[in-house]
Amino acid sequence: MALMSRRTSARVLRLPGRHRLAVGVALVGAVLLIEPISAASAFPNPAPVPLGTAGTFTVLAGSTVTNTGFSVISADTGVGGNLGVSPGSAVTGFPPGVVTPPGVQHLGDGAAAGAQTDAGNALTVAQGLTPNQTFAPVWDLVGQTFTAGVYNDPSSFALSGTVTLDGGGDPNSVFIFQAGSTLITSASSVVALTNGAQACNVFWAVGSSATLGASSLFNGTILANTAATIGDGTQIQGRVLAGSAAVTLSDDLIHTPACAPSSGVSQAPLFGRMAMGITAAIFLAGAGVLVVRRRFRRSASAI
Repeated sequence: MALMSRRTSARVLRLPGRHRLAVGVALVGAVLLIEPISAASAFPNPAPVPLGTAGTFTVLAGSTVTNTGFSVISADTGVGGNLGVSPGSAVTGFPPGVVTPPGVQHLGDGAAAGAQTDAGNALTVAQGLTPNQTFAPVWDLVGQTFTAGVYNDPSSFALSGTVTLDGGGDPNSVFIFQAGSTLITSASSVVALTNGAQACNVFWAVGSSATLGASSLFNGTILANTAATIGDGTQIQGRVLAGSAAVTLSDDLIHTPACAPSSGVSQAPLFGRMAMGITAAIFLAGAGVLVVRRRFRRSASAI
């Protein structure tokens, strides 16, 4: 903001003391209103949250995973892409939901139990970090830009629009958001990545439950202590890991990306809704072809 002219400064200086103080306070207040303090100030880059075997799961729940519609669970090569439940073992809606190979379902088995232990440890680590900035209760992240750091709300984080995570040209930038209770996003909200920020380095540590609004575009791993509800048609680059309760899906696309090489280039944007439908259609069509082939072979052998 431009500085006052010499003439204006002189006029202020000639005022009596109490008036100079009042004008000074007013000017400072104006500066704060026009140029609010930004959360995007430089903080030390934290280490990524260690996920252990939970990192091989794209979706993990404590009691059950419930799906409606053609949700697709997938991952980059070598990341995992599994769906798991522990200590429960119930999964409904798969199919028509799809776990894309080589991802598999782990229902109440040792792999899911171990992943739950590691996810709980990861949540404890993430919640225990000293925050670089703490916000007022139920803080809406909309319209803000964040650089690497640890951000805390002792109550809840909300998102009613778009929030931007700026990697500053460093693909190893790590973003950790600590919500004491809930994470709630509105429909069509967006967690955007720019300047090298990667979804693999974004973590949402949630003290109770996470709820993402319909048609949201979301980046990062959700570590929810209890449950996670993902609204219809939402697209996620990351993971949904819920501790004690359910994960609820509805026609969603959840893809776990590997960290890209240190090139300073942001990861590819989320797949579109059309790609989600095409992926499910191809998978189901392939399954149908296999069934037809098997029936054909059985009929041929009987002739």
